[in-house]
Parts: sequence; structure tokens; C-alpha cells
Amino acid sequence: MNVTALDGNTKTTNQPAAMSAQTVDYQSFLRLLVAQMKNQDPTSPMESTDYIAQLATFSQVEQSVQMNSNLQAMLQANTLSQANGLIGRYIETMDGKIAGLVKEVQIYSDGSVLVLEDGTRVPMGTPMTVMESAPPPEENTENTENTENTESGSGEA
Repeated sequence: MNVTALDGNTKTTNQPAAMSAQTVDYQSFLRLLVAQMKNQDPTSPMESTDYIAQLATFSQVEQSVQMNSNLQAMLQANTLSQANGLIGRYIETMDGKIAGLVKEVQIYSDGSVLVLEDGTRVPMGTPMTVMESAPPPEENTENTENTENTESGSGEA
């Protein structure tokens, strides 16, 4: 983007628009309000109710921003608590494709990932079953039945 300076020189900037956007905090708002009061037209001054409305609106926005940051902190604390409860537990995805003991939980800005002992990574939002420990290995019921049938059959002969 080319920007023409006041002295006529052309300067090139490569800053993205999002980076150049500035946030207005409470002190900036008060400076703008004072500047507005100083530079208003003396023949038609701004009504005091307009100033109060501006202050009230800014106050509401500031409270919303603070509430959002507090909610974000609560969500992070909740995520940490849930993650702590999963470490050392055995998990199995609902489709049965992934199972194992949770070794660690990695928390990123876009979500959490469970890391199993074998290094498998499972997103925390994946539907899963959580158990205290690994289930005992399932015995093959077909082999057990065949063994019982041959044992009972050999005893009769």
C-alpha cells in the first residue's frame, strides 16, 4: 500500500490492516472527549446529555470487554481442570479406533489435545469413554466354548 506523506514523499508500508488497527482504551476515550469539548463550536455547544450518553455507551462497551476476558479466563480454568482429570486415565474413542492411557494434555489457543502413552494424539472434543484403568483383555469366547465341547466330548468316549 502506498501512503503519501504530508511532505509529498511516497512511502510504502507492508503492514496488514489488522495490525495497524488501534484499540481505544478508557484513557484514549477521555482524551477524545476533552478534545471534542475544547474544539466544539461555541455558537452551538454540544448538549450535556450527549456527553453523558457517550460516556454511558463507552462504559457499557468497556464492561462487555472485561466480561469477555473474565469468561475466557473461566473457560481456560475449566479446560485445565478437565485436562488434569484425564491424565493417567484410560480412554477409548466411541468408534473404538483409538484407545490408550493418557500421558499428557497439550493445551493450545484453538483447543486441547490428549497425548497417549504410544504418542497418539486425540483432540479433547472427540467423543470418548474415560475409564479409571484399562479394561481386562477380552477372552475369546469361541476358543473357550470349543475347549469345553472337546473336553466334554472326550470324556464320554
